[in-house]
Amino acid sequence: MFTLEKFDSFNRKISLGLELIGLAAMIFLVFITTVDVIGAKLFVRPVFGALDMVMLSQLVAISFAAAITLIVGRHVEVEFLVMLFPRRIRMVVDLFVKLLCLTLFVILVWRLTEYAHHLQVRHEVTPTARIPLYPFAYGAALGCIPVCLVYISIVIQSFFGLIKK
Repeated sequence: MFTLEKFDSFNRKISLGLELIGLAAMIFLVFITTVDVIGAKLFVRPVFGALDMVMLSQLVAISFAAAITLIVGRHVEVEFLVMLFPRRIRMVVDLFVKLLCLTLFVILVWRLTEYAHHLQVRHEVTPTARIPLYPFAYGAALGCIPVCLVYISIVIQSFFGLIKK
């Protein structure tokens, strides 16, 4: 388990670093929205490409903060039906659900990477500001990798917890 603790510490450090990027994106989102609204209402001059920048900032903020959200337990879990099961069955269901989540995020990283390559080859850009989209798709894929690592750790812990009981 000592190795798993090191792995968890490594995951946490990476996730905290990515969270800072997500936080910067969120601050930029608030800033650009404020400037756009003030510019549009007071000076009749909105920020060019504000919707594009807000859309991309949301993507960065969400994808880069997902892992730390999972680590600190601020994600949504619906357990009302599972809580009625005996403890052993709950543990099996929990392990199965965590394996499904891991599989989902591995597929998400894979497909986002493929999609980013597609965007890069086709030179896709945002409609207004003409910002290239592929770096943001690659960034979203990168932001999902620590989520996969966190789920690997959770699955291993759940598996050992199931074996011990």
